[in-house]
Amino acid sequence: MDGLTSAQVAGAKTNEVPRRSSRSLSAIIRANVFTLFNLVIGVLWALILIFGEWQDGLFGLVIVANALIGIVQELRAKRTLDKLAVINEAPVRVRRDGREQQVEPHRVVLGDLVLLGSGDRLLVDGEVVGSDGLEVDESLLTGEADPVHKKPGDQVLSGSFAVAGAGAYVATRVGTDAYAVRLAEEASKFHLAHSELREGVANFIKYITWLVVPIGALLIYSQLHNSADFSTAITGAVAGIVTMIPEGLVLMTSIAFAVGVIRLGRRKCLVQELPAIEGLARVDVLCLDKTGTLTAGGMDLDQVLPLRDGQPVEPALAALAHLDARPNATAQAIRARYPAPADGWSAASSVPFSSARKWSGADFGGHGAWLLGAPDVLLHDGDGYDKAAELAATGTRVLVLCRTPDLRAAQDGGPVEPVALVTLRQRIRPDALKTLGYFAKQGVTVKVISGDNPEAVSAIAMSLKIPGGDRSIDARTLPQDDPDKLGELLDSHTVFGRVSPQQKRQFVGALQARGHTVAMTGDGVNDVLALKDADLGIAMGAGSPATKAVAQVVLLDDKFATLPHVVGEGRRVLANIERVSNLFLTKTFYAIVLSLAVGVAGVMFPFAPRHSTLTNALTIGIPAFFLALAPTFERARPGFVRRVLRFAVPAGVLCAVAVLLSFWAAHSGTSTLTEDQTSAVITLFLTTWWVLVLITRPLNWWRITLLASMAGLFALALSLPPVRRFFALAPGDLSNDLTAVGISLVAAAAISIAVKVAGTLRT
Repeated sequence: MDGLTSAQVAGAKTNEVPRRSSRSLSAIIRANVFTLFNLVIGVLWALILIFGEWQDGLFGLVIVANALIGIVQELRAKRTLDKLAVINEAPVRVRRDGREQQVEPHRVVLGDLVLLGSGDRLLVDGEVVGSDGLEVDESLLTGEADPVHKKPGDQVLSGSFAVAGAGAYVATRVGTDAYAVRLAEEASKFHLAHSELREGVANFIKYITWLVVPIGALLIYSQLHNSADFSTAITGAVAGIVTMIPEGLVLMTSIAFAVGVIRLGRRKCLVQELPAIEGLARVDVLCLDKTGTLTAGGMDLDQVLPLRDGQPVEPALAALAHLDARPNATAQAIRARYPAPADGWSAASSVPFSSARKWSGADFGGHGAWLLGAPDVLLHDGDGYDKAAELAATGTRVLVLCRTPDLRAAQDGGPVEPVALVTLRQRIRPDALKTLGYFAKQGVTVKVISGDNPEAVSAIAMSLKIPGGDRSIDARTLPQDDPDKLGELLDSHTVFGRVSPQQKRQFVGALQARGHTVAMTGDGVNDVLALKDADLGIAMGAGSPATKAVAQVVLLDDKFATLPHVVGEGRRVLANIERVSNLFLTKTFYAIVLSLAVGVAGVMFPFAPRHSTLTNALTIGIPAFFLALAPTFERARPGFVRRVLRFAVPAGVLCAVAVLLSFWAAHSGTSTLTEDQTSAVITLFLTTWWVLVLITRPLNWWRITLLASMAGLFALALSLPPVRRFFALAPGDLSNDLTAVGISLVAAAAISIAVKVAGTLRT
């Protein structure tokens, strides 16, 4: 039991595992450089450089910009996440050279003697060599909810966690050989799958890719067949194909996610799974564990109220509080009053505290066997029960100290004799009231779920002005085998006391079954199962290592007031990505319609690649960057894909029709091809600028400034001779240009009506 020596540690295999918080530099570069869009744009860029003018190849810079911006943003997020992940890593207690030490998780070695206490997560596999009532929860591995008693010789697996007692085990498998690491080897912070937002964007890309191939082939054939100038034909075909590709959509989505992680990181909030950013925005029910969330860490011992005369109440309390080498908050409060146990009070046997039992106890030989725990578990009607309930109704936490003739029998419901009531004052977080008010305004329903007395929980809920806080339910009276009835009660009530760890998990499932997106906060091992099953698990930084391991979000500074920023960041990301998607897909649909019409009609494409580069930059690229990072308080709604399509399809089609009408009206006269294309470019800018106006609503000062700046830059491009020559613009035919403006105004009105009508449709 002395553990390894320093010499043995030096030569042993270490617990090196891939960091969960981010992917490697090489993986980031590959993901941002070697993409399908970059390949397609690269080929088209090469064609322009070979057959066209270099000014028409400006769109090729998109490859460089996308790659650089994506890499830089993700590296920033990686640095933030890696730093926060190190802070979040709980040290591991090991015994080396005969003394206890705390080491970083990756410094645990094969053969180490690892020490365990309640709440500790098992990071490596091993064999138990010492057990003092050690109970291990293996539910995350096996699905079995009941804790397993471990005795010397038993095997323990990484991914489980201690819920009661203490013990020690020898590490037999470390690093990538450990069971949990093998199961989760594919887990990565930047694995952006399994979310409506990511799947929606991926589907857009997939379908557009399939459309680009046949439409691009038709356009190339049409341009080659109807143009005597091979270079002009290639340039026109490339202009259509490039415009069809929403090259910045994936980039902007990734940037929004990465910046969200960085912003939350600055608030000491570690996002352990990027899809959690989306989950933040969709939450409509927030389940709060009272202790550690609404109340601050730690308690103060208030009163000790004897129920029997002549009993050694204080020595018994002191002895029970000093049983555990790693005391919980209750034991710490009692220890503050009684710094040391009385002489002769040593435990012959003990039962550690667990959330399922809700009491702990020990046999002190000649002084008898004593229990300390929840009154409504240890007491019956009368005999101090009414007094305990009266105290609990004031918001005070109440425990009962009992004697029992047989500690083993007490575990099976044997007789106990109440000796004293113990009250503890809980510290309500100063930021709780304001934070709960924020959630009420945002339409997020709060459910207070606690293992404490229902009346005590209700008193705290009322002090924080939580709607429905005056009506509490004892979870022991809830239906166990009727999920529908349980869901109804959860919807109609707010405060629940005496909730077991397994019930917390059932609560989450019942709420999800009723269509809610559920977030769960917690800090203790009794919250782990519920945190894992919730749509969004939020752990407090001062919580147990097991809790922080399974949560998607960890509030490292333990501030409840950070939660509004967490939810707000998720909503910002989701709302802004929807705006950006509307922009890019409007461009894609007008390009598809233009390419089909030109391909079928066998006419010239209405503009060159440099024209689309100019208009796309001013109406999509630059605005999208600002919109993707802008603040917003819009609540997330389901149906992302349908809403984007209902906007982008009619807007894109009408933009294409307006551009074709302007080009054909100009082309039928005596103007030059460059003048005809300029008319088309004017119409394209004005119609897509109006789409940008619709997307940026509601307007405020910075959005109006953005819109005015883009219009001003386009006006400069038309008026400055060097810029006109660079972009091949010739706004010299007044009749054509006025016709283009008139068509644009009609198209803008039509787009507004079409988008409004389409937005009212339901699928």
